[in-house]
Amino acid sequence: MMTKYKESELKSLQERATTIRKHVIDMTYKAQSGHPGGSLSATDIITALYFHIMDVKPEDPAWEDRDRFVLSKGHAAPALYGALAEKNYFPVSDLIHLREMGHHLQGHPDMRKTPGVEASTGSEGQGLSIGVGMCLAAKLNRKPYRIYVMCGDGEMQCGQIWEAAMSASHYKLDNLTAFVDRNMLQIDGSTEEVMSIDPITDKWEAFGWHVIEINGHSFKEILDAIGEAKRTKAKPTMIIAHTVKGKGVSFMEGAVGFHGKAPNDEEYTQAMKELGGLK
Repeated sequence: MMTKYKESELKSLQERATTIRKHVIDMTYKAQSGHPGGSLSATDIITALYFHIMDVKPEDPAWEDRDRFVLSKGHAAPALYGALAEKNYFPVSDLIHLREMGHHLQGHPDMRKTPGVEASTGSEGQGLSIGVGMCLAAKLNRKPYRIYVMCGDGEMQCGQIWEAAMSASHYKLDNLTAFVDRNMLQIDGSTEEVMSIDPITDKWEAFGWHVIEINGHSFKEILDAIGEAKRTKAKPTMIIAHTVKGKGVSFMEGAVGFHGKAPNDEEYTQAMKELGGLK
């Protein structure tokens, strides 16, 4: 069932995503460290979750009945931090302190330090297991909240992912919606050259998941897929989101070199102009 969205809703999400992309570029440039490529590919999904889908209370981050988001691909922390700041979990001015020693915005999310972060992630493959545990807790406590997990496509090469996949299917965790940020690149190159993960859709279906494939940069497709996941009963949902690494910045798009490289002075100026940050 497709939902009609107001153009104003979709435009608002697009504008919010552009703002978060600017934050990603600004943070990584000022830190001269971090992972812009995978942050930019994940931005639209994170934006849709925080600004349209999830029921959260930034003024009360520990609210018991909140929806949870787990960024399993923890190196994309700049996108998450940008969304949390825009959602008023902490001041936007904090973003300039990315990766500073002693500051709460570490290179990978730390739930002990950063308001709004639900899980400390960064070691690849662990986030989906954390999400499964959260879903089991919700079921046992008869709570209505939902859990959303974002994984990287390179992360599909981790065995723990598939252990979690079996568990989620076995326990019929229909309160779990996961995403694969399918940007086709990981730190060492193409996912298919490093360790092929295809046919990825068939694999998740074989593990007992409801699977949806979308354009991960189309807000309409993102929202429709999440709506379908909410209507799916007795099994978890995996959304394979086809994305572009470095989305929104021309010279970063599809460039594996920007997996973990900050922009230099010239690149920063060009990126911000493309995103509308500099005139």
